[in-house]
Amino acid sequence: MWSVVLMGLAGVLVGGGISFHQQKKPAWVSISFYVLAGMSLLAAYLLTLPGN
Repeated sequence: MWSVVLMGLAGVLVGGGISFHQQKKPAWVSISFYVLAGMSLLAAYLLTLPGN
């Protein structure tokens, strides 16, 4: 259940990063959104491993 929520959050974060990139905001803003999305996907993957 939580892995699905985290994957959805990652999608929203990627969309935010793309949006800020199109608005010509500083690069670190978009990069931070992408990093947070990657961390969310990693957490979702770790929750699917056996033993959790």
